[in-house]
Amino acid sequence: MGDRDAQPVGGIARRLAGILKSRGIDPNAPVADEAEPSPALEAAQARIPARYQDAVADHPAVAAWVREVTAAGHRGPHGAPGIAQGQSLLIVGTTGTGKTHQAYGAVRSLLAAGVRLRWKATTAADLYAELRPRQGSDGERELQDLARCPLLIIDDLGAAKASEWTEEITMRLIDRRYALMLPTLVTTNLGMADLRNHVGDRVASRLTEMTDKVILDGPDRRRTLAAQRRRLIAA
Repeated sequence: MGDRDAQPVGGIARRLAGILKSRGIDPNAPVADEAEPSPALEAAQARIPARYQDAVADHPAVAAWVREVTAAGHRGPHGAPGIAQGQSLLIVGTTGTGKTHQAYGAVRSLLAAGVRLRWKATTAADLYAELRPRQGSDGERELQDLARCPLLIIDDLGAAKASEWTEEITMRLIDRRYALMLPTLVTTNLGMADLRNHVGDRVASRLTEMTDKVILDGPDRRRTLAAQRRRLIAA
């Protein structure tokens, strides 16, 4: 994977510090305690895959993004912040480094913090499957709904087989969210050079501007957990 010189926190932390300072909030305060009762979080659990229902946004850059979004949200009639326009995240890492875990952890942290939030999550492969033209399906309406959703997770961008059609769909979705400045959590196994080859220059250019990059290093967590289970069984 390329782009090893990217800074995991960088601009997020600097931008966050200014926002929080102006609101009298301690930038070093922890992300909302996941143990605190939250009706919105409890309701969202049914939509979060079972494997990620305890996910926590514990990477410093992802946690900083959660605080930034929470601080920048417009207050609703009962005082709860709603998600606002803002920067997106591109979470990059090899297989098994916890990219999807961090993305769902970010959603859970926002909900636990009381943020009023409409969100959707999809993998790139499922996105193309759902939008592919077929009888009885309104792919255009679904694309527009995804484009306007206040927060969207696009998991495994670059993992699905590429074609002119998938490149155009990706471009339309990313371009609309780029223009509306809607926060998007994108995960990928690919460095920017490989991602550009897969999704095209137009998408890569917009992602470069609209996202802060978070790089996850380390071993494959799935293999590590499997090895731990085998050791427990053998003990």
